Amino acid sequence: MAFQPYQASMLALGQAPSVIRETFEYGNRRAAEIGRENVFDFSLGNPSVPAPESVHDTMRTLMDETDSVLLHGYTSAVGAEPVRQAVADDINRRFGTGVSAQDLYMTCGAAASLTVTLNAVVCPGDTVMTFAPFFPEYRVFVESAGGKLTVIPADLTHFQMNLKAFAELVTPEAKAIIVNTPNNPTGVVFTEANLKEFCKLLHEKEQEYGHPIYLIADEPYRELVYDDNTVVPYLPNLYDNTFVCYSFSKSLSLPGDRIGYILVSPKMQDSRLVYAAVCGAGRALGYVCAPSLAQRVIAANLGKTSDLSIYRRNRDLLYKNLTDYGYRCIYPDGAFYLWVEALEPDANAFCKKARDFELLLVPSDSFGCKGFVRIAYCVTTEMIERSLPAFKKLAEAYGR
Repeated sequence: MAFQPYQASMLALGQAPSVIRETFEYGNRRAAEIGRENVFDFSLGNPSVPAPESVHDTMRTLMDETDSVLLHGYTSAVGAEPVRQAVADDINRRFGTGVSAQDLYMTCGAAASLTVTLNAVVCPGDTVMTFAPFFPEYRVFVESAGGKLTVIPADLTHFQMNLKAFAELVTPEAKAIIVNTPNNPTGVVFTEANLKEFCKLLHEKEQEYGHPIYLIADEPYRELVYDDNTVVPYLPNLYDNTFVCYSFSKSLSLPGDRIGYILVSPKMQDSRLVYAAVCGAGRALGYVCAPSLAQRVIAANLGKTSDLSIYRRNRDLLYKNLTDYGYRCIYPDGAFYLWVEALEPDANAFCKKARDFELLLVPSDSFGCKGFVRIAYCVTTEMIERSLPAFKKLAEAYGR
């Protein structure tokens, strides 16, 4: 066999950066040319609201009062037990579950949570399903774990889970399904009725096929919900074979600190064996001992969030004005994304046209759904206000 200097699949990934990152880098280049204040970059889901002051206070106290070797040293591979217990206590208090520290595995954010979970349960040839539109990296994570991704077509009216299409596409090869609510890229929160019907259907398929189908709840946006009447049901309470892949990146505005966790529901079939497989996958991938300082910081700030009122103000400002200009916008109950129908069938062409007005939007194709764009409104309110005339001119260019 001829020598190969690198793995071809990894080369292909490295040479095909995500459209989100490409748009972000274009924005940086354009800002250098005409000034940052003249570029309206809505590409990246990077929190713009500062972390709570209590996070900074905790860091200062830990740095001043904790032995440096202990503070910056290794924790247990699965995470410090006092931290895992604190997280378990918080989950139990909020959702009435029976979670313990032994059900939790601390990770470097949601991406690590998803990749570890998928590598723990996916065998070669297994199918993992998800609902369009979806975070594009799901495909990378699933295929790298040896699985095949089946995309369930979007409900183009309400962007709830398309259960009719799921029932038609699910097969005995289905090992897991990834659900993301509040959703990236739409900002939609799946209704309690939609989730309950889905879990009932999923359980029926488990019974029919004679094996578990794991529900992987991708939950970095759980706390980012803006309307008082919006409920995000806790999926382990609806379906036993559930993993929760959580990140504090969005709720506490800590994306650069890379901290989150995997919850293996104690009600899961063979939960202790599955948890051991999670530990093995973490070991194989090198995801052991999540950042020690970050673990201690989040343990002291459970239940807190950054100032979500800023995101809500941004959402309301964009939604009202874009709707007034003639855009069709899907109302976002959570996250910090606005999903907008492009003003021509080709979303990529529409985004290219938007650049004429210095508007940097992300086309929907890589999210598994054509004809829309994602607008990340985790930016300053002032930038949104400055961008509104550009959105209006773009609409007028299409005769709106």
